Amino acid sequence: MSPPLLQVSHIHKSFDGAPLLRDVSFDVAHNEIVCLLGPSGCGKTTLLNIIAGLEEAESGQVLVEGQDISGVPVHRRGFGLMFQDLALFPHKNVRDNVAFGLRMAGLDLQAIDVRVSEVLELVGLADFEQRDVNQLSGGEQQRVALARSLAPRPRLLMLDEPLSSLDRTLRERLMNELRDILTRVGQTAIYVTHDQQEAFALADRVVILNAGRVAQVGTPQEVYRAPADA
Repeated sequence: MSPPLLQVSHIHKSFDGAPLLRDVSFDVAHNEIVCLLGPSGCGKTTLLNIIAGLEEAESGQVLVEGQDISGVPVHRRGFGLMFQDLALFPHKNVRDNVAFGLRMAGLDLQAIDVRVSEVLELVGLADFEQRDVNQLSGGEQQRVALARSLAPRPRLLMLDEPLSSLDRTLRERLMNELRDILTRVGQTAIYVTHDQQEAFALADRVVILNAGRVAQVGTPQEVYRAPADA
């Protein structure tokens, strides 16, 4: 049997001598959406940064398809990142924002145009290529950021509370659409949130982090019906 796409194994991390992540282990199967759910300060973003290669763990391993990637630089891991602040380029239009990663990968202009059109249609922005990103609504900006993350076809997409800045009504609509988009393209993803409703709406499985430890792993139904503790 082939290994899962991602295995996080016995990760430890401290800041200023205080433990932040303690023996964290979980895996992510191919085409699976896993949500890291927990309160602020429990180490979710730090764990995401360790997986991405932006920070180093003190001990433990991150494996992709069974191979340790600790020595692999960020840009060679084939991962996509979508952060809370979106980080859209304000001087570029929608098309050029989405095309950025494709240009960095060395694709030719025709291939870039085809892929940009594909992902913009996927996120519901088919006619937005020439729009100024500064003139878009918050929800539209979220879709552009998602399209940019999906465009290079990352083997793993990591999303760090991307909907947290939106109002509740828009957030509820987008989280359902986001799951539909990710499952439609078979995108393996890790989604970080402190919002239980968001995690349960999006996830195939939920990894609950509390005080730097994994408190429980299960489907939303399993976690809801049989919580490991209070």
